[in-house]
Amino acid sequence: MAREFLGAKLGEFPGTVLILGTGLGGLADRIAEAVVVPYEDIPHFPRSTVSGHSGNLVCGIIGDCRVAILQGRFHYYEGYSTRDLTLPLRALATGGADTLIVSNASGGLNPDFAPGTLMIITDHLNFIADNPLRGPNIDEWGPRFPDMSTAYTPELTAYAMAAGIRAGIERLEYGTYCAIPGPSLETPAETRFLRRAGADAVGMSTVPEVIVAVHAGMRVLGISVISNVNDPDNFVPIRIEDIIARSREAGGDLERLVVELIPVIGRR
Repeated sequence: MAREFLGAKLGEFPGTVLILGTGLGGLADRIAEAVVVPYEDIPHFPRSTVSGHSGNLVCGIIGDCRVAILQGRFHYYEGYSTRDLTLPLRALATGGADTLIVSNASGGLNPDFAPGTLMIITDHLNFIADNPLRGPNIDEWGPRFPDMSTAYTPELTAYAMAAGIRAGIERLEYGTYCAIPGPSLETPAETRFLRRAGADAVGMSTVPEVIVAVHAGMRVLGISVISNVNDPDNFVPIRIEDIIARSREAGGDLERLVVELIPVIGRR
């Protein structure tokens, strides 16, 4: 029903979907010819309950490309299954969207990072105890066992790095993102373990959407905004208010990167 509702509301489905993380919803203000649809109006859409997530689907034009922005996402820790929280992306993918750009605010684990760094995600660790593909497979949506060896499309990561350089973004890195269930933040021991497991950043989102996108045959680009970096041997308490504030400060760099990038990878 969600896909049919959106088809009637939007007419043409966008080719590119952007999912914006905590404190990063400002990119929607750059859309031309915007059509704003509150999540609460869309059949079966979850409701976003987290501070910093507006709860709108915004469709329109960026750089002459037709895009849909999910302005506010859903999380496993809110009580949703990963199948439920990825329903909005699934509705857009089955409507014809072929590219996903997903962003998040995350905690830095790599000691070489600094708050405000943009990390292009090249791989992930899934520590969320659920998978959106669990249960009967719908073959027309995708294969039973999707290959995840290149979940983040290498071509798009290269485009993103080049776009970041063109946009003059100084703090731009590659790295591996780890998704945990939340909502509690990491202890020093957990921080140390995740770093040793190979993660450069940690958060509570993104991976379920990426799994669904890969299953649907979409190209995927992931970007983490590093809101803080903690040394587990000299741990500093983390407050969600600080994460939101720092994410908003870095949001300008993310917006410049995406606006530079969309005309290269998107389609009208």
